[in-house]
Amino acid sequence: MQASLSSAPDGHATLPSPLQRLHHPLLTRYGVELWCKRDDLIHPAISGNKWRKLKYHLLHAREHGKQHLLSFGGAYSNHIHALAAAGYQTGLRTTGIIRGEADAVSNTTLRDARRWGMDLVFVDRQSYRRRQDPDWLAQFDAPDTLIVPEGGSSPLAIPGVAELVGEVPFSPDLWVLPCASGGTLAGLIAGKRDREQILAIAVLKGGDFITDEVYRLHPAAASIPGWRIALDHHDGGYAKFSPALWQWVQNFSADTDLPLEPIYSGKAMWGLFRELAAGRIAPGSKIVFIHTGGMQGLAGLREQGRL
Repeated sequence: MQASLSSAPDGHATLPSPLQRLHHPLLTRYGVELWCKRDDLIHPAISGNKWRKLKYHLLHAREHGKQHLLSFGGAYSNHIHALAAAGYQTGLRTTGIIRGEADAVSNTTLRDARRWGMDLVFVDRQSYRRRQDPDWLAQFDAPDTLIVPEGGSSPLAIPGVAELVGEVPFSPDLWVLPCASGGTLAGLIAGKRDREQILAIAVLKGGDFITDEVYRLHPAAASIPGWRIALDHHDGGYAKFSPALWQWVQNFSADTDLPLEPIYSGKAMWGLFRELAAGRIAPGSKIVFIHTGGMQGLAGLREQGRL
């Protein structure tokens, strides 16, 4: 399926994704070497962790005769955007169950999804909360349909993310990544070497549930040491960010030539630097930060007048 994923609606996949060395006065002060794994450059429409999480869903669909992918997301969902593009290029029909009313939701993300052939079904918030309820899901199930969980986080996401580790030509002391649904973190735990540590920056408020999600997705994670989730860098909650955070992200991008957005990777990078300043990261560490993509979301933030 990797070969199929390389023939994209708007370009070709680039694997392995590049590594970019970052320089900053705080890194110099603590003797830290920071590299960014530029998964945002894997593919122009299926970038970052979405490409990795969807890879084995697509393989599973082909191997089991599934012709239809159905999943869930908000009106600006990176996952919905990526799934639509993946369906377009692999010839699979796609449906997105979208939280919100159709007459109130029209943006670049959903226009792209429609352009790539995705059927959009809008549901109210109360119905959307039932997206993991088997009785509610039964209305969408069919022999030719593969239901992909919100964000692409299922056990099928694990091997695709784990492959990232082998693309880095050295063993870092610490991996750092943004975390929301737990799928990318679970995959990284599955792939990391024993001595390597992981710091996941929760980008949403009340992220205590993420640990249980990681165990559900990858049960072996309960016996694998060396990872933690930092819960105090959410800056107000999921998809929320202060003017101060956005200014920090813009300044950091200008100083390092690393494009970031304030919902996922920008917030996680900000959290990493706060952790470093607070002394919770060992001086002299060699760090790989995973840029999980999501840059398409900037257009939606501008449409909402939030940037």
